[in-house]
Amino acid sequence: MSERSERITDRCEVLIVDDEPALLRTLRINLSARQYAVRTAASGGEALDRAAHSVPDAVLLDLGLPDVDGMDVLRGLRTRSSVPIIVLSGRTDAADKIGALDAGADDYLTKPFLMDELLARLRAVLRRPLGGVPLGRPVIGDHTVDLAATTVTGPGGPVRLTPTEWRILSLLLANPGRLVPGRQILREVWGPAQEARGNYLRVYLAGLRRKLERDPARPRHLVTEPGIGYRYVP
Repeated sequence: MSERSERITDRCEVLIVDDEPALLRTLRINLSARQYAVRTAASGGEALDRAAHSVPDAVLLDLGLPDVDGMDVLRGLRTRSSVPIIVLSGRTDAADKIGALDAGADDYLTKPFLMDELLARLRAVLRRPLGGVPLGRPVIGDHTVDLAATTVTGPGGPVRLTPTEWRILSLLLANPGRLVPGRQILREVWGPAQEARGNYLRVYLAGLRRKLERDPARPRHLVTEPGIGYRYVP
């Protein structure tokens, strides 16, 4: 069992960074009730100091902080650690979301949000293997993916994936629960010059869903975040 897996069952520590006292209190109560150890910071400087003293298991980060822009805090945290970071922000523009994801955020949730959704996303990023190592035999619907053998097996037997489908799928599976920006997938699969070709991804994701999802029209595991990217939901 990995160090993180052990900590998930033994009081995972979450650092909440937000300058809204009411939200801090609500998050603290809800996370503590679910056996998370909670630390809070009301400013960017305090957040960086706390993370430098003791690295948490996950960070919930607001971008609108009183002293330091949240994006700078995000970059500061990311240069020190690979700790999962979920941005909680009132900024709704796709450009802000993409910028945060490109800067190293693992997920982005717009305020106001449902507590159950936040908790689900927190569980998802905490399940992510350290260092982005793909899971051994992830499951998608009725199909089992063997990444080492590069095979997919379903109820009807082996399923053939094209080399491009494999590259896209492997990237998503390496980040379970994490939102992977579409531009990142395009860059890693087709190269930097193709970052604007979102239509490529739509076509290939539709093909992967037809092959792997139980209901391709309502995918359960290969999910689209419109205008931002895609995620594999275990």
